[in-house]
Amino acid sequence: MKRIVASKRPHYSPIERMSILELRAARAWSVQQTADAFLVTPATITSWTKRLDEQGPDALVQIREPVNKFPEFVRYAVQRLKVLCPSLGKVKIAETLCRAGLHLGTTTVGRMLKEPPRPTPPEGCISSDRVVTAKRPNHVWHIDMTAVPTGGGFWAPWLPFALPQCWPFCWWPAVVIDHYSRRAMAFAVFSKLPDSVSLHTFLGKTLAHTKATPKYLICDEDGVFWCAGLKRWCRRKGIRPRNGAVGQHGSIAVVERLIRTTKDEATRRIFVPLRRVDLRRELTSFFAWYNEHRPHTTLKGKTPNEVYSHLRPANRRPRIEPRKRWPRRASCAEPHTLVAGQPGDGFTLEVKFHNGRRHLPIVSLKRAA
Repeated sequence: MKRIVASKRPHYSPIERMSILELRAARAWSVQQTADAFLVTPATITSWTKRLDEQGPDALVQIREPVNKFPEFVRYAVQRLKVLCPSLGKVKIAETLCRAGLHLGTTTVGRMLKEPPRPTPPEGCISSDRVVTAKRPNHVWHIDMTAVPTGGGFWAPWLPFALPQCWPFCWWPAVVIDHYSRRAMAFAVFSKLPDSVSLHTFLGKTLAHTKATPKYLICDEDGVFWCAGLKRWCRRKGIRPRNGAVGQHGSIAVVERLIRTTKDEATRRIFVPLRRVDLRRELTSFFAWYNEHRPHTTLKGKTPNEVYSHLRPANRRPRIEPRKRWPRRASCAEPHTLVAGQPGDGFTLEVKFHNGRRHLPIVSLKRAA
């Protein structure tokens, strides 16, 4: 190349020019060092740098863009959502964005989360004797309870208060969930471990409030649940009680998963209050958000209310396709839907919070005007 006259040397392609500028930035070279390394003049390097903002096929400097590459603002939206809602994993982020209209694969979201963040957003932005299978809403219900420590925790430095698990050291929430839709039907908060009378009183209020009666009620083998009193109450209501098989998929794992989610995404993210009315207010907000806005992997990205009420899932609406060169008929991340508008349209990410709770996000995407 040095033996060829400068005016007759072959020109670098637009993509090669971008690679040269990227290498210069990575190595912290000066304009003169870059020009000497690639046998061009310093004025040429300066001209490339000044024309980086040019767009279109005739731009002097261009980047290589694969047909399946998402624009930069998609990566920013994924990382921003993770910052605002740290409890969301890559599966939940993919399902949440899918419901908002942007279909991304789980591996794509995971890769975007591993990339370093940028400071500013880019433009464009079951039973013991036989298996019970839920066939419809209100066919199979689960009930269980757990201990939730208050702000002071379970422990106390003096006896005899160092041993009992009751208020003011903890609360005992009980929850009922519909197996088919994963919908939280009702909950109650007790100051101590409730007895069977308190539980079937709670269940009676749940039946009256929901105006529905399940065919099966599944609980664990704890003496509070699996006792003569609760069995007699179920018999009067026409409900068949079943004790779930511990550790078996589809048994009490459904309600145990709800309890874990409640702790991970609600009670462990707030200062659990000592007043019952305050805790009920927090759990009411959480279960309302859980039923209406939280997608479930088991339900293929649908929410419990959508399955329970037979509503059209939000992730089945036409999606946003930010890749300009992606064919309209090409497949996308599941579920497959049509493209809304034109491929390459930008969007804005809007994150709201249910009842002002920062741990209960509501995500929506709007196409750029």
